[in-house]
Amino acid sequence: MFFSVRNLIVFSVFLLASSAICFAGDAPAVSIDSGDTAWVLISAALVMLMTPGLAFFYGGLVRRKNYLSILMQCFLAMALLSVQWVLFGYSLSFAPGTSWIGGIQWFCLRGVGLEPYTDYAATIPHQAFMIFQGMFAIITPALIIGAFAERMKFSAFMIFTLLWATFIYDPVAHWVWGVGGWLRNLGALDFAGGTVVHINAGIAALVSAIVVGKRTCCDKYTIAPHNLPFSVLGAALLWFGWFGFNAGSALGANGIAVNAFVVTNTAAAAAALSWALIDWIINGKPTMLGTISGAVAGLVAITPAAGYVGTGSAIVIGLLSSVFCFVAVTTIKHKLGYDDSLDAFGVHGVGGIWGALATGLFASKAVNPLGADGLFFGNAHTFVVQLGAIAVTAVYAFLGTLILYKIIDVVIGIRVTEEDEAIGLDLTQHNERAYTMLE
Repeated sequence: MFFSVRNLIVFSVFLLASSAICFAGDAPAVSIDSGDTAWVLISAALVMLMTPGLAFFYGGLVRRKNYLSILMQCFLAMALLSVQWVLFGYSLSFAPGTSWIGGIQWFCLRGVGLEPYTDYAATIPHQAFMIFQGMFAIITPALIIGAFAERMKFSAFMIFTLLWATFIYDPVAHWVWGVGGWLRNLGALDFAGGTVVHINAGIAALVSAIVVGKRTCCDKYTIAPHNLPFSVLGAALLWFGWFGFNAGSALGANGIAVNAFVVTNTAAAAAALSWALIDWIINGKPTMLGTISGAVAGLVAITPAAGYVGTGSAIVIGLLSSVFCFVAVTTIKHKLGYDDSLDAFGVHGVGGIWGALATGLFASKAVNPLGADGLFFGNAHTFVVQLGAIAVTAVYAFLGTLILYKIIDVVIGIRVTEEDEAIGLDLTQHNERAYTMLE
């Protein structure tokens, strides 16, 4: 009996030891890095701040009777899309599925835990990656507000924002960033959202301006910003938050994050200088509005390239972004006759297209070995893939946005009445005023 018990104990110890060795061999060779996690969470907070920053930026550019409507649209978009993202938006964008759309197995974050998910980020909790990406999903539809400002029903805005995020943003995010996404598999480069965010929203903004139509006063007089200092504050918050947008997309506190941080600031600065100089040459004086528009254009353009290009390329990208966007907002818009109220397409759409093309030109594996060389570094294939990604995203965003607007317009209508537009959306849509003293 003694030997039987002893043998049983020895055998049990042997099994436990063997199991431990086996489990140790099967365990993933990853662990949570506190520095990477801290940086991604901070970056998520920085990107979150960009949506209120956008509210100030856009709000200062509209007339005072519509200021609160811009703030309301931005803040409610943040609330609505935060819920949409955790319920099903993240799953549709990033869960394993087809090459066109993610699955629904991560509904309500089921299976999205506090351990790393190595297909996306091996050193941070899965939920950290999820919430970081969620902030991108929030600000992207908010960018479209600049195209239909001062004339869309708030109810139509809320429905459109939810549907657009679900049927336009989520699929494109999966194509470009999701495991198995077909554009990702082709080798499309989009470090932080030039295609997914800016081209996507910019083309939707163009459709919005066309479908919703011009503001009633648009052809009668020039609409000047009601509070340019608010717009300067908004631009500063956007610039600040963009460090999280771009450098945070490295998903770790590492050299790629440092490079993205440096080129982001450099491109924005070059673009601000470029637009101010263009204003000075063409209009006789540099303007504050032009300078902040240039800074945002530079930030947009460097977004897809931030993890793949060096500082010299960033300067070129920034300088030229202002040239292209200036032409779009001062010439093309007026020749084509659409009322893109706050130049969402002219800055984000055009800037995003230039940024994606520039990535195909200037990307270098010397900067990021996990990326690809661009045309100027001997690889024409990357540029061709970038062209294809731009074209496909633009067509899908254009047609998808148009269909959504037509459906919403039939069901509830998308535009306020002329009387409500004349009174202002602050009072007619929200029964509030931004300013209580009469001037």
